[in-house]
Amino acid sequence: MTTSPESLLRTPLHALHLELGGKMVPFAGYDMPVQYPMGILKEHQHTRSAAGLFDVSHMGQVRLHGSDAAKALEALVPGDIEGLQPGRMRYTLFTNETAGILDDLMVTRCEDHLFLVVNAACKQQDIRHLEAHLAGSCRLEVLEDRALLALQGPEAASVLARFAPEVRDMRFMSGRAVTLFGAQAFVTRSGYTGEDGFELSIPADRAEEIARRLLAEPEVQPIGLGARDSLRLEAGLCLYGHDIDKTSTPVEAGLSWTIGKRRREEGGFPGHKIVMQQLTDGVDTCRVGILPEGKAPAREGTPIIGPAGDQIGTVTSGSFGPTVGGPVAMGYVRKEFAAEGTSLQLLVRGKALPAKVAAMPFVPHRYRKG
Repeated sequence: MTTSPESLLRTPLHALHLELGGKMVPFAGYDMPVQYPMGILKEHQHTRSAAGLFDVSHMGQVRLHGSDAAKALEALVPGDIEGLQPGRMRYTLFTNETAGILDDLMVTRCEDHLFLVVNAACKQQDIRHLEAHLAGSCRLEVLEDRALLALQGPEAASVLARFAPEVRDMRFMSGRAVTLFGAQAFVTRSGYTGEDGFELSIPADRAEEIARRLLAEPEVQPIGLGARDSLRLEAGLCLYGHDIDKTSTPVEAGLSWTIGKRRREEGGFPGHKIVMQQLTDGVDTCRVGILPEGKAPAREGTPIIGPAGDQIGTVTSGSFGPTVGGPVAMGYVRKEFAAEGTSLQLLVRGKALPAKVAAMPFVPHRYRKG
């Protein structure tokens, strides 16, 4: 069953995407640009070398108000939210009672509220989840009137600082309110590419103007979902619904680092006992990076074959990595085959192709942590 363009939601930048020649595709219920005339390969390379502007307004933006908002949210996620200082942000996960991952999200602690960004495909269920569990302990404000842009790449800070000089000194995983072209914006130094960059929460009715102003800078080009996917894959970052979902736990997904010492000791989040057991005893399967030999990419769903010829796992994301110069993938394998350098085979179109387990990220992160 295909989705008709008329039934898809549109971001505030939809008309601009069409004007710029964006190739539009259905994504998470929205009509979104997968690429522009420059093409996915050049868009990817441009983001790695200069600055790319992404429309991520399909993501969900939520504020949690109340003096106990951080404590209340910790009942749903394993991250240390109470320990966040104002202006700092954290990547965390909604988990269920079996430690399955319901979604991943970003949480920023502001002076008088928490600012959450959740995935587009899970947006409505995440909001219902928050409403069902946090009613009475804090007030939920869904930001329907905000757009979200991502400016990513080594020139992103130079570009944005021309218009909001205070962003230059921001550190990775921090956020602050700024005035951008006369509009009230909330800027975080974060992103989904492995590059330095920012995400800009801005008024929806100013989104097109602000996007045009940024695109007018010589370093900036519009970038679509295709390059966004290849960039995040090279950076070893998970895509919800593919690399993580209800069937994977934080430990199996290699995301144990998101659970701080206090949360491990105190618990209080769904699936805590299972997580602790897995941290102690290990897991049967785990997420690994994979470098296929040759030039054929191994797409999602590709069977991973072990030395004995049996299937030992499945690829969850795979594509050509433009910066790597060859195919890259990630997937889940049985723990005895998870060591870096382990030889595997990938069953691509019925043909077994050689590959090896590799460390992630495939391309070094270039976040500004200093």
